[in-house]
Amino acid sequence: MIAISPYLFYLYESVPDDKVWDTFLFTYDSNFYESAQIAFWTLSNKLIPLYFLILWFFTCRHWWHHAIIIPILTYIFQIAFILNEDMKYVDSFQFKYSIPIMAIIIPSIYLIRARIFNRLNTVDKTTQELEDELKFKPKTFWGKVKQYF
Repeated sequence: MIAISPYLFYLYESVPDDKVWDTFLFTYDSNFYESAQIAFWTLSNKLIPLYFLILWFFTCRHWWHHAIIIPILTYIFQIAFILNEDMKYVDSFQFKYSIPIMAIIIPSIYLIRARIFNRLNTVDKTTQELEDELKFKPKTFWGKVKQYF
């Protein structure tokens, strides 16, 4: 999946450099960028890192993997603003929408970290042994998906 990422990035070159892009599935009118190719280049610059972050989220076995949700949300908001034709700036004011989610995730990660170091001080275990205790290793794909949600 990682090996095909350069090909995914360069898919924007197959989009014509016109304001209106007509396909048999849809018609795209680029009002803000005035070029469908530039619009899809901008979109691919957000989709590829989002693609990597989602792969990392689903393959990470560490206890802190929920922290990856924060940049995922940032990229999702940026993509939503790219698709909004009336936008003026691509990377403006998306961060404020992710603050409520960060208010839950960051303290949760800190509390888990505090519990780990509290156990380290009371029990003679290494950090790796404690991380191994916190890991949940499902055997099926759906078990992995259920683990994260």
